[in-house]
Amino acid sequence: MAHAAWIGQSRPLRRAAPPAFAPIFIALSFALPGRVHAAGPLPSGGQFVAGTGSINGNPTSLTINQTSSRGIIDWTSFSIGNGNHVSITNGTGATLNRVTGGDPSSILGTLSATGSVYLINPQGIVIGTSGVISTGGRFVASTLDTDNTAFMNGGPLTFSGNSDAEVVNLGKIGSSGGDVVLIASKGVTNVGGISAPQGSAELAVGQQVLLQDSSSSRQVFVQAGSGGTVLNQGAIYAAQVSLQAADGNVFALTGNHEAIRATGTATRDGHIWLVAESGSVKLSGPTSTKNVDGSSGTVDTNAGNIVFQYTPTVLAGIWNITTPSIKIDNFAATSLSRSLNAGTSINLQTTGASGQTGDINVASNIGWSGAASLSLGAYHTVNVVKRMTIKNQGSGNLTLRADATGIDNGGSVLNLGTADWSNSTGTVSLLYDMNGTYAPGKLLGNAAWTPATGSGLQTQITGYQLVNSIGDLENISQNLAGNYALGKDLDGGANFTPIGNASTPFSGQFDGMYHTIDNILIMPVYSTPYASPPLPAGLFGVIGSAGVVRNLSMTNGRSSPINYGYTMSQGGLLAGINQGHIANVFVSGSLTALDYMDLGGLVGQNVGLIERSAANVAVSARTSYLGGLVGENDGTITQSYSTGSVQGINHPSLPGGLVAYNTGTISQSFVTGPITGDWMTTPYLGALTGANSGTVTADNYWNVETTGLTPTHGGGAPASNGLTTAQMSNPASFVGWDFGSNGAWAMPAGATHPVLRWQVEHPAGE
Repeated sequence: MAHAAWIGQSRPLRRAAPPAFAPIFIALSFALPGRVHAAGPLPSGGQFVAGTGSINGNPTSLTINQTSSRGIIDWTSFSIGNGNHVSITNGTGATLNRVTGGDPSSILGTLSATGSVYLINPQGIVIGTSGVISTGGRFVASTLDTDNTAFMNGGPLTFSGNSDAEVVNLGKIGSSGGDVVLIASKGVTNVGGISAPQGSAELAVGQQVLLQDSSSSRQVFVQAGSGGTVLNQGAIYAAQVSLQAADGNVFALTGNHEAIRATGTATRDGHIWLVAESGSVKLSGPTSTKNVDGSSGTVDTNAGNIVFQYTPTVLAGIWNITTPSIKIDNFAATSLSRSLNAGTSINLQTTGASGQTGDINVASNIGWSGAASLSLGAYHTVNVVKRMTIKNQGSGNLTLRADATGIDNGGSVLNLGTADWSNSTGTVSLLYDMNGTYAPGKLLGNAAWTPATGSGLQTQITGYQLVNSIGDLENISQNLAGNYALGKDLDGGANFTPIGNASTPFSGQFDGMYHTIDNILIMPVYSTPYASPPLPAGLFGVIGSAGVVRNLSMTNGRSSPINYGYTMSQGGLLAGINQGHIANVFVSGSLTALDYMDLGGLVGQNVGLIERSAANVAVSARTSYLGGLVGENDGTITQSYSTGSVQGINHPSLPGGLVAYNTGTISQSFVTGPITGDWMTTPYLGALTGANSGTVTADNYWNVETTGLTPTHGGGAPASNGLTTAQMSNPASFVGWDFGSNGAWAMPAGATHPVLRWQVEHPAGE
């Protein structure tokens, strides 16, 4: 058999990278040397050069008893013949075995250890078809060397060297309590089985490789490439799996329908990495990952070039693909479709690296059923070729995004084909630069589509202009009826002019995509005496009845609107007046004003709908209506809260923890921020409202300790709904609220009050 040719080779194991579609017998043809002699039956010439212990043996077995926690043994040779056994008793410690002689290591028998074993041989290492390695801790096989002192100290290890020999596994490698790591410069091959159910299985090639300890993520990082190859055509079963080649090639082929499987542990999520940033990753065969609780895990594929052979299927919760540019041909489209049909959501991003365009070209049909989602984010432009169709029949979402890094590079969405969502309840989002081109193509929607509760969505299929700068944000005022999406987090913005006013309100859609606008200063809006209409102040002056703002965080915002007139004006960090729909918005910062203002941390006056939104804003004013969330509510507020301070100065100020003056409806909301006033305003203080002539339902609450207001100052809420801090941190205190995985609310560990679930899933806000 060809495999036997590794036995006792007297020269290093070397081979060139296999052709893209080479079968395994060709890939391993390097095993046939010019001359072959029998393998040594057992390691020889061993002596401890660090640590302490003894080495004893007979013709068929060798026993190493290490009495120190860590030890290093130099060997003249380290091979194990078929049927022979090497046993290392090192407790939970680690033993480094370094071969100083000229022969490669051939493991055809059994190597076992109670703890961790490192085997370093610059001449090459092969575990034959009959070879078995079983350790209680980590097993590392490397043709690159490492530092003795670093090993004995137990810290991170850097492996480096000039060896062009390889590490090959044809047998079985198992670690019951640790990791399996195979390292070489030119090639690492697994055709056998690797098992590390409590740790990671990591195969890496490079000139310099870092190995460090981590209980929650990958531990091997290629620091300098070598153009080498990682080839897997066997089975890998571990909590996490990583195949890395940097500037070389990764062949994730798997043989005999065996899969690369990551299963996770209590501290490690099920995760697979296939990495060759400037090389190639070739996929063929199933790849599967799950977390220990049974939920689906993550696969990350990062490559200069991705080859889809035999339309592989990835079984995961999310499959992240990163590459400079890509043409989705028939093989790729079939692989993506199969993975999507299996329930794997796919996030494909191009980087434009290595001088490539960064475009995504969809040149074949993609279709699937079910709830998985597909996101194609191009560094530059997304092209759907003429007559091609992307189609979902289920509840899956599609995102086609140009300029994925948000640098205003003129990225376009050019759909010359069809997006068919006529039998889907999911959504389609098409995002392009303000200075790019949008060709929507044929868009087929579902006439029966309805938005998910609390989503703030208005349309099933939406084309958005990307807002990537404060300048882009200001340019919204040039088309107040457009649809916009925040392409990235924004920082700064002094004297920002509000978008829209009473005569020309914002009537489009603004989706923050859960990004954050930080540290924006909204220009003071001066209202002259008897001005009509008043001048509302906020990021949006007025959100019209058709307008929508959703999925946004504004942090460290500031505004100081001033009203010189005698007609009420309105001010809030998000909007002066809301006549439309606000959903999933969080604001923080400060808001101050003088005289005759409807002032609210989020919105000055609401006559529309506010849901699942929150404010942590210090609000203070004199002779005004001022609320932690809304100054005057004539519409609907639901599933929202305020944690900021509200300070009324001078009668007739009307401070309310959530709303100052309510004629509308408030439900399932709460307040925790301090509410104060001077001696003239104190009688008007209210937890939920300062004054109420509308509806405050019985499922609203406030913290009697932090607000400073007793149960008699509920502001329309029942006196029994005034809770202590301890009660506020208990979900059972909130009758009728949904804290389930699909509910509006969440109670993070150690929290003193509920938060909205979207804030946990997209933690840019509070």
